[in-house]
Amino acid sequence: MAIKSSISSDGQEMTISVQGRFDFSSLQMFRNAYENQDMHPHSYVVDLKESDYLDSSALGMLLALRDHAGGDTAQIRIVNCAPDVKKIFTITKLDELFTVE
Repeated sequence: MAIKSSISSDGQEMTISVQGRFDFSSLQMFRNAYENQDMHPHSYVVDLKESDYLDSSALGMLLALRDHAGGDTAQIRIVNCAPDVKKIFTITKLDELFTVE
């Protein structure tokens, strides 16, 4: 499991890539990916291309990112979701808080 972040060349967007299981063991690495940065981007992308599993603690981490990014005004896209992962966002209605692609 690895979590990496990168900032766009204009500093406006941060991409956080999750590899492997996205669960409680990812908590500190996920928080470090966006909290320990000098840049404060306007939007975030969480790329789940290399992740095929997430649990309720991962959903909580995404909500914490949303709070960090501005709450109701946050711009967060969750991309490259496996069908089962996308279904979780729909069932939990978190697809109303995030753009899920």
